[in-house]
Amino acid sequence: MRFIAAIVILPLVLASCKDDQPVHTKQPTNELQELLSETVSDYNIPGLIAAVIDAEGIRLMESAGVRKYGLSDSLSTKDLIHLGSCTKAMTSTLLATLVKSGDLTWDTTLIEVFPELEGDIHEDYYDVTLHQLVTHRAGVPANAQDWWAYQDLEITQRRIALIKANLASPSEIGIDEYQYSNLGYMIAGSMAEKVTGLSWEQLMQEKVFEPLGMTSAGFGAPGTPDQTDQPWGHSKSAGQWQALQADNAQALGPAGTVHSTFEDWAKFIRLQLPQHSPEILNRAQLDELIDPIGEYASGWIVGERSWANGTTLNHSGSNTIWYVVVWVAPELNRAFMVGTNSFDNRTFQMADGIIGELIQMDQEL
Repeated sequence: MRFIAAIVILPLVLASCKDDQPVHTKQPTNELQELLSETVSDYNIPGLIAAVIDAEGIRLMESAGVRKYGLSDSLSTKDLIHLGSCTKAMTSTLLATLVKSGDLTWDTTLIEVFPELEGDIHEDYYDVTLHQLVTHRAGVPANAQDWWAYQDLEITQRRIALIKANLASPSEIGIDEYQYSNLGYMIAGSMAEKVTGLSWEQLMQEKVFEPLGMTSAGFGAPGTPDQTDQPWGHSKSAGQWQALQADNAQALGPAGTVHSTFEDWAKFIRLQLPQHSPEILNRAQLDELIDPIGEYASGWIVGERSWANGTTLNHSGSNTIWYVVVWVAPELNRAFMVGTNSFDNRTFQMADGIIGELIQMDQEL
């Protein structure tokens, strides 16, 4: 089964509304545990996990449900969760480390990195910059025509072949116009590969995961094939959950193939909390990543919410069989995270409701 990179970004209803981190819970977890258990039952879903974090780490985290629908293996707070398009903020952070080291600038153009593509790609894309790619303003298509093409090529060469195949025609969008693009993030990742000689996967481990102590982080479907040592993803077929161990094509990686535990994901998310002393980059460099053009920055939707006392950062991600969403409220020194190993037409509403409950629980501390 091939998955379309349905890594959807929605303005949720909330318009109104180091090594192993210690879980420094500030209130009993029974309320959250009850909420998640009831949600799993009410929505008839496999599993669910939710957390509240601050600059120190996890304040509150619980899980409910099972790893695979129909079996009894419980979904744990220590399990791996597929992060989908929440990978994009991680890729942008990786690119920022390369800007810091002088390997790239945000104004580096595609043709500067790949002069050999002149004549193979349309000239509309020659001067597309790294920053335009990560802010979805590069005029490139939303997705590759076939993410699974060129499987005989090594992954970095496969991504270059996809650039050539998908940028051969003029842009239909217009440079500087907003178009959410998984392909754009793959191109940005490929630029990093070209200037370093390392794959995006190697760079993520070296520049992001290892410095942050994200020892669980990896790529693709979690777990051992045909075993339930980790959760499976689920989609609806004829009204019934179908359990799957699958992901989008590896080539799409920079746009959305990372998995990790919630605990390790929190180590990345808290980079954007000003009270946290960042392990990679400095505060000015991190702030540059959340400076939006319109509402979208480098892997983040940036908005204003009254409950957050100002700015919020938000993103969601799904490969159509998993779903996660995170809201960051820098002024509150908080982030709110929800994930499920399933996806259907009620998932957005369900996750939005839990985020609202998490915010309310935190306000009542």
